[in-house]
Amino acid sequence: MAVVSPTSFITPSSGADYGRKSTISFTSSFSSTLILRFPPNFVRQLSTKARRNCSNIGVAQIVAASWSDRQAPLDTPPSATAGAEAAPVVVGGDDTAVGSGSGSKGNGVVSKLVQSPASLALGSFLSSDGSLVVHAGERIGRGITTDSITTPVVNTSAYWFNNSEELIDFKEGRHASYEYGRYGNPTTKVLEEKMNALERAESTVFVSSGMYASVAMFLALVPAGGHIVTTTDCYRKTRIFIQNELPKMGITVTVIDPADMDSLERALNENDVSVFFTESPTNPFLRCVDIALVSELCHSKGAVVCIDGTFASPVNQKALTFGADLVLHSATKFIAGHNDVLGGCISGSEKLISKIRQYHHVVGGVLNPNAAYLISRGMKTLHLRVQHQNNTALRMAQFLEEHPKIVQVYYPGLLSHPEHHIAKRQMTGFGGVVSFEVAGDLRSTMKFVDSLKIPYLAPSFGGVESIVDQPAIMSYWDLPQAERLKYGIKDNLVRFSFGVEDFDDLKADIIQALDQI
Repeated sequence: MAVVSPTSFITPSSGADYGRKSTISFTSSFSSTLILRFPPNFVRQLSTKARRNCSNIGVAQIVAASWSDRQAPLDTPPSATAGAEAAPVVVGGDDTAVGSGSGSKGNGVVSKLVQSPASLALGSFLSSDGSLVVHAGERIGRGITTDSITTPVVNTSAYWFNNSEELIDFKEGRHASYEYGRYGNPTTKVLEEKMNALERAESTVFVSSGMYASVAMFLALVPAGGHIVTTTDCYRKTRIFIQNELPKMGITVTVIDPADMDSLERALNENDVSVFFTESPTNPFLRCVDIALVSELCHSKGAVVCIDGTFASPVNQKALTFGADLVLHSATKFIAGHNDVLGGCISGSEKLISKIRQYHHVVGGVLNPNAAYLISRGMKTLHLRVQHQNNTALRMAQFLEEHPKIVQVYYPGLLSHPEHHIAKRQMTGFGGVVSFEVAGDLRSTMKFVDSLKIPYLAPSFGGVESIVDQPAIMSYWDLPQAERLKYGIKDNLVRFSFGVEDFDDLKADIIQALDQI
């Protein structure tokens, strides 16, 4: 028989004696329908004790009840809730969290959280990125009621409503909940709030990949027949989409060097530019765009500025604070940081993100809630990982620049970098990726890469494991050498993403690999 707290009681009843909103009935392995009711000040204690007895009663998950509109603020004296109606708690299976009051039910979702001043004041304690990546979106009030430290994964494709009136309230904005998995998920919402805090953004939308984030941004904001401006150095798949897919909608493009502001001004004057888009730093040469200057020029002509900050991460660079309208990331890289999940996000003003979100809701590209959980967990160590990677990459770039078997090093932290002065002004760290050219041809560079023992030979970057690749092979092998050179991709170019391994081990590994050529 189930063991319950002495202050609760179990009634084998259909619930006829209680209002629908204030009672919860359930059946599982028990032979009859059961109703559990608990007083408000017992909710947290219930959650603890009930979980302690989960093995006795065969319950998969027990979550404390939410209090919706009638939830007492955290700073309310106990006497203020003494006469409150007892709150029912569902004891059930997957993603179950139910409370009393209008709008609370078993979605694992709180329909309306009432934040007290004490709760909201927590935000004032989170002044640094290191605290925000851990607590933002969670400690300051997540939309899932549970006393677990970690945010639960809500695996559901749809969300239910108690009645048609509640559904109408939802449609007309009086009842906060979710409707369908493509339109939102509470686990993903926590992640979006965390990114809002980190990027100083009004709104963020997380999607299935960084590439999809770019596509959604373009197609949501650039009209048919519109014009965009982008830069020469960028992720190749983004370039392919711009060159091959956007023209099908009559969208034209001007491509400029990242430092060529004269060409940007000319493009803005000669075209009705909808969006200026660039990476900063860029892939793979880590060029940096003056975000403040670009934003000033583009805004004077009504163009939106979107910065892909994937190579920087939000820890090193906050593009919105320099005037950009949108910042985009492949969350697969530094943000998640463990080479185990795909995801992307766009942050910015509510006005612009709502347009992208509307397109996203129609087309799809949804981030799985399990992926959202992995990204959120990875973000909690983002500042620690990135600081280590910044340090390793800078020291390694300085070392490589002096090595006789290295021809050229590309890293914004070096004085020799063409945009070092810009990077120093708008970045607090220079990132964990270093590109460099080995003194040799395709084959000797292949031998260097293959002689490395620590890094994985793979695409991607930004994770805890070091990764190395030879772009001529990894990303451009389908093009002849002459075509590759048009994009600056030489056969001896290497892109090295430094993980969190020990600097001396990585240095020794690079030295022994260079000794092989």
